Amino acid sequence: MFYLIKERLVECKAEELKKCNRQLQYVAVLTSEEWAEQRECFEMGIDMEINTSEIFGTKIEVNYDSLTGTFAIPDRKDLDADDRVFAFAMDERGIVFIDDSDTVSELIDKITRIKYWRFPSLERFLYDFLEMIVHDDLRLMERYECDLDAVEKEILSGADEECLQKINLIRGDVRQLRINYEQLIDLGQELEENENDFFTEDNLRYFHLFLNRMARLYDVAGSLRDYTVQLNDLYKSRIDMRQNRIMTVLTVVTAIFMPLTLIVGWYGMNFVYMPELQSPFGYPAVMIVSLLIVLFCLIFFKRKRWL
Repeated sequence: MFYLIKERLVECKAEELKKCNRQLQYVAVLTSEEWAEQRECFEMGIDMEINTSEIFGTKIEVNYDSLTGTFAIPDRKDLDADDRVFAFAMDERGIVFIDDSDTVSELIDKITRIKYWRFPSLERFLYDFLEMIVHDDLRLMERYECDLDAVEKEILSGADEECLQKINLIRGDVRQLRINYEQLIDLGQELEENENDFFTEDNLRYFHLFLNRMARLYDVAGSLRDYTVQLNDLYKSRIDMRQNRIMTVLTVVTAIFMPLTLIVGWYGMNFVYMPELQSPFGYPAVMIVSLLIVLFCLIFFKRKRWL
């Protein structure tokens, strides 16, 4: 698919693009096979073989008379799924996306429907394209924050393993997004650097705006990551408190029954000349002494605040 950058993206045919690409900037979306067949038509002077299975990140490379790079975009609906990958090649006349999926087509379709430009340019298109990738990420971060707030309440009311699983899942998602933001920041900085002088000086502000937005998202993702670490520590502290409480109860029970065990062991010995054995009050006396020992221990532990 081919588009001319006018007040909006206008779809055109390849023949129209060849006639106009000296006057108007363009956007092209090709499959890897189409790129192999038509790359000479764009006169970018590059020999880039595209294999989407070998794309693992978002990056950009500055060549003598072109810019090339790749995108690896996490699926916001399912961050555990494989990244959506595609490549691109660009010069001052336009940009060619090489995509074997529908990722670029979906983004460009949104731009075509909702974006109108008073001062159309390749720089403005690139800004809208990059912004469309992270369009709903702030809302996604807010949802993660609400989920973490709910997890915190669950931990304070009674920690369980399910809370820890939720924390780990969110931390993994945030870490993946944060890596993507870092890569997009590097890409935006290369564009703003304008080493090949493809972009006009006035339009470099679009890349600056994008970098500011990415910096904010990167900071928010970092704050959420720190929040997950704090919740993880809170979860562990609640578990430790619960275990300490259990150990305290077991220690108190053991301390109470130690003297009783001594009495049982003492009177379990078969000596004939034990005066309590012949006394009618011997058995009740031992019971009373045992009860007094239990009461004394309970009062003592209460005053020490061990119970």
